[in-house]
Amino acid sequence: MTDPESLRLSDFDYPLPESLIATHPLERREDSRMMVLYRDEQRIEHRRFREFPEFLRAGDLVVLNDTRVVPARVFSDDGRTELFFLEAVGPNAWKCMVRPGRRMRVGRTVLVGGILGEVTSVLETGERIVAFREPVDLEKVGRLPLPPYLGRDPEPADRERYQTVYASAPGAVAAPTAGLHFTPELLERLPHAFVTLHVGAGTFKPVQTERIVDHVMHRERYIVPSETARAVADAKRIVAVGTTSLRVLEARCQDAGDVTAGEGSTGIFIYPGFVFRKVSALLTNFHLPKSTLLMLVSAFAGHAFILEAYREAIRNQYRFFSYGDCMLIV
Repeated sequence: MTDPESLRLSDFDYPLPESLIATHPLERREDSRMMVLYRDEQRIEHRRFREFPEFLRAGDLVVLNDTRVVPARVFSDDGRTELFFLEAVGPNAWKCMVRPGRRMRVGRTVLVGGILGEVTSVLETGERIVAFREPVDLEKVGRLPLPPYLGRDPEPADRERYQTVYASAPGAVAAPTAGLHFTPELLERLPHAFVTLHVGAGTFKPVQTERIVDHVMHRERYIVPSETARAVADAKRIVAVGTTSLRVLEARCQDAGDVTAGEGSTGIFIYPGFVFRKVSALLTNFHLPKSTLLMLVSAFAGHAFILEAYREAIRNQYRFFSYGDCMLIV
């Protein structure tokens, strides 16, 4: 058993050739490769995502995150200020990350799509509250906030491909990328239910503490619909699609004792030593070195086994990160 107190940030590092970062999606979603990790046998198998249904058993329930990415990256009309719309905090008021920050002190104004906004406060975390005189139409003035490691600006195709085919609840600033592999046709074949977790900008924030236990997670809003709670209760085994779906289910167990219907926010931090109460299998993409997501999958599959799997993925030229290939841990 891993002692969480002994874990260091360097324990979750690995060398990744830049050429393996997938900067664009494959032509067809379901063509991704899928590495299968058998935890009990400590065995690795190389498959294709289209074979995912073969791994389901009678009584399984696939749980997916139906959040939708909003075009939250906005530039002022004069092009001098970048705003990242994080969360609506009142009528026409938004919590934003801004750049450059020195230009956006309390009382300063900014014009976005012809609508005037004023900085009303600066938070301890550096974000600004910006109050606009009218509603800002992000679909009209915003850009999709692609992850910085893609190293490029959004292209027209990203409007569709950086969303899951079942995305229906606007509110995320990053896609739940394990779901990007699904097509409507494949999803129809699976017993499934949805939760919502609006992925926040904190998902890109690097861990800055050397001792893992000292890191504080950002909080994200979630919803568990009543029909999902009933389906989870009736299922024999839960297969979570993505770390976000897993975090909702395990956080709900911590907060309410079980996966009951409801909503809230969670800052659950999952790293080796965590005891999983609800999820039995996980579909996930390959994650950044030293990231909290790599820590989560290390908790689920075993730290040494995950690092071995990542070395195997690099040897076999898997595609990494948001638009990359996936891993099924059973």
